[in-house]
Amino acid sequence: MNLEIPELSLVVLVGVSGSGKSTFAREHFKPTEVISSDACRGMVADDENDQSATPDAFDVLNYIAGKRLAAGRLTVIDATNVQESARKPLIALAREHDVLPAAIVFDIPESVCVRRNSSRADRNFGPHVIRRQHDQLRRSLKRLRREGFRAVHVLGSEDEVAAASITRTRLYNDLRHESGPFDVIGDVHGCREELEQLLERLGYAIDRDGDGRPAGAKHPEGRRAVFVGDLVDRGPDTPGVLRLVMSMVDAGTALAVSGNHEAKLLRALRGRNVQTSHGLAESLRQLESEPEDFRAEVERFLDGLISHYVLDGGSLVVAHAGLSERLQGRASGRVREFCLYGQTTGETDEFGLPVRYPWAEEYRGRAMVLYGHTPVPAPEWVNNTLCLDTGCVFGGALTAMRYPERIVVSVPASRAWYSPVKPFPAANAVAAGAVAASADAPGADAPGAPDSGPPAPARREPDVLDIRDVAGSRVVETGYISRVSVREENAAAALEVMSRFAIDPRWLLYLPPTMSPVATASSEELLEYPEQAFAAYRADGVRQVVCEEKHMGSRAVLLACESERAAAGRFGADGIGAVWTRTGRSFFGPELTAELLDRVRAAASAAGLFAELGTSWLLLDAEIMPWSAKAGQLLRDQYAAVGAAAHAALPAAVSVLEQAVARGLDAEGSPDGDTMGSSEGDAMGASDGSPAGSAGGLAELLERTRNRLANAGGFTAAYKRYCWPTDGLDGVRIAPFVVLASEGASHAARPHDWHLSVASRLAAADPGLFAETRHVLADTSDPSSAAAATAWWESLTEAGGEGMVVKPAGGLARGPKGIVQPGLKVRGREYLRIIYGPDYTSPENMSRLRDRNVGRKRSLALREYALGLEALDRVARGEPLWRVHECVFAILALESEPVDPRL
Repeated sequence: MNLEIPELSLVVLVGVSGSGKSTFAREHFKPTEVISSDACRGMVADDENDQSATPDAFDVLNYIAGKRLAAGRLTVIDATNVQESARKPLIALAREHDVLPAAIVFDIPESVCVRRNSSRADRNFGPHVIRRQHDQLRRSLKRLRREGFRAVHVLGSEDEVAAASITRTRLYNDLRHESGPFDVIGDVHGCREELEQLLERLGYAIDRDGDGRPAGAKHPEGRRAVFVGDLVDRGPDTPGVLRLVMSMVDAGTALAVSGNHEAKLLRALRGRNVQTSHGLAESLRQLESEPEDFRAEVERFLDGLISHYVLDGGSLVVAHAGLSERLQGRASGRVREFCLYGQTTGETDEFGLPVRYPWAEEYRGRAMVLYGHTPVPAPEWVNNTLCLDTGCVFGGALTAMRYPERIVVSVPASRAWYSPVKPFPAANAVAAGAVAASADAPGADAPGAPDSGPPAPARREPDVLDIRDVAGSRVVETGYISRVSVREENAAAALEVMSRFAIDPRWLLYLPPTMSPVATASSEELLEYPEQAFAAYRADGVRQVVCEEKHMGSRAVLLACESERAAAGRFGADGIGAVWTRTGRSFFGPELTAELLDRVRAAASAAGLFAELGTSWLLLDAEIMPWSAKAGQLLRDQYAAVGAAAHAALPAAVSVLEQAVARGLDAEGSPDGDTMGSSEGDAMGASDGSPAGSAGGLAELLERTRNRLANAGGFTAAYKRYCWPTDGLDGVRIAPFVVLASEGASHAARPHDWHLSVASRLAAADPGLFAETRHVLADTSDPSSAAAATAWWESLTEAGGEGMVVKPAGGLARGPKGIVQPGLKVRGREYLRIIYGPDYTSPENMSRLRDRNVGRKRSLALREYALGLEALDRVARGEPLWRVHECVFAILALESEPVDPRL
């Protein structure tokens, strides 16, 4: 006996004590799926048979069951459940979580249950208890479906229980195994001619019957149409639309969900008392002229339409009026009502129409939701949702979206077929943008047509960004590292920085990740050396690398738009872009930012980048030089102060020590018998414990002090190389090294030669502003190639350069353990004085620093890199701003992790 159970359901086992429920549950369900009332009783009372603990036990049972159902997990309740009062809260629980309740009834003979209980020492109740439970069970059998159980399976004997098997069935709305590609089509409302035009524009070949009527359509590439409902009413040819769509659904070339107009038409065809308003009268009149068997087929078709579909692994949801994330893939009256009518406030507007709750503005689901129902002048993305009802029947357009391409395709209505109660926005504005495909190129994209590219994502204004999107302990899923965890305290720190100092959030698409240094060099005189970078990539299977000169500036992200109009249309913000630091702060003041971006825009335009990439904006990762342009305060307060103190004190110390050594002072004092004062001796005492007053000790101290003076000079020279005066933009240089994104595309994973070629084009367009990045290629498996790149690094660092960054030449690279480091920095010996202090090269300091652990830094760099790539992918897919910010905030939050900042 096969028992079919919905994959997502609340399964209630019903049977008297000793009927075999627990044994059945163990055999047919996972241990984690079964919640036993006995086990819950034991949890709260340490005794599974303590009946006085039953109320508390069922509180625990209902709480656990609610958490499982909220997470979308099948849940089995193992209790007697023979009384309606015990089942009622379980039915309510299923309804609360919009899952189907199913009952498996164990109608086992009373004598069998008595015998089984008598053999169990923990069951000390008499046969009268079994008799009472059995009577309650028998009275319940006929009422189970009326109580709300959608499936009831009765096992009437021990043999039936032994022979039973469980089959988990998909819900009708669960088409996650269907991956497309799809063409999702908005409300048709009887506009057959426009539907034919749209299908042809999408590339479908339409079949016709003997009377020339459309009777099916098929795409040569296997695409499938998905109709969002409201096929009927108001338009000129409801039967023609139904004939075409029903044929496509029967042939498997289309799917369709129910709209509210289909639900109402079905009730009318079944003789229910419904008002024939809002176009129903037209559909009924048109269907009257059709044969009776066709009307019967229409009724069958409408009856088979479901509320919504979940497609492509859960990435796509199609519902007539939309669907919030918590209801997706669920089944209940509430789900169906939402899908048919949306959410209403209970009020009506001045036209007598219900006021709808803007559910899409609060949508936070991962799935893209495509819907219709409420006509709009043009499709607009709102939080990963898109309304495809563009009012064709009112004179607007019939619209589809190609999935997964996210390309919108529209055809204009031939006329306004119906006058709406509420005036529809100017239809000409919709029709003007809908360019019909040429007859000899079905499905071709016409320049400027709505299907010439992905629709511009809708914007959420800054004041409606939700703190819950970025606060608290979080796990961010990326396509590169599956799960990146963010601790609550780190998220709070990021939120503090962002809310107080960050730029306008509409610009903030990305934050650059930190970068790991190489492992400590084997040479005793160096901390970092190229050999370790080549070895690391060679171990990850990366053979070709590019070695790029490391500019000593400040990391910056530049978002430059082609025009103010483009910026306002795409980002809804004033100006033509923004320039920000690694913490999201504006790099320059407003005036200098505007001047800088104007030159960046002009250079990108002159280089042909906007046209070549088909975009109105560019996102660049770059270094802005000099270092002093942004770090002036840091230089004055920290680096210059250290250098000044050293140069003020150490020359005097050297002079005194030179005089002392020249006079031949020893431990006993001067040649004249004078002894060195204790305070002076302490001030110049040797750090290694040797006697400060001995001639040998003073000579060693003099040597060390001279070395410290030389190191201080090297320290000052090191940071001064990266400082020079600027006046406005005069003296400012930008070294772009990655084109991060443009409209509809993330470029971060492209080969580095492409990015460097773009940087060269920008430098050619404005050589006064842009600096090229010198670089060499290296083969990690070729010793001679690695040696040549090492020699190049040595020449850079000996000339005062910071060093280089070694990157996989192909861009994004994956090794045996996943993605590999996007870059490893190899810094020069003198530059590291800025990082570790003037005297870091002394033997005792080098010995200590050689124990530095770069493991945590590398882990942090990889996680931030994955988050950055994910943010750019979400931008490219046109996902809502809150989804992008989820990654951006996480990058900044990870910066609070306890990692040595000098690495």
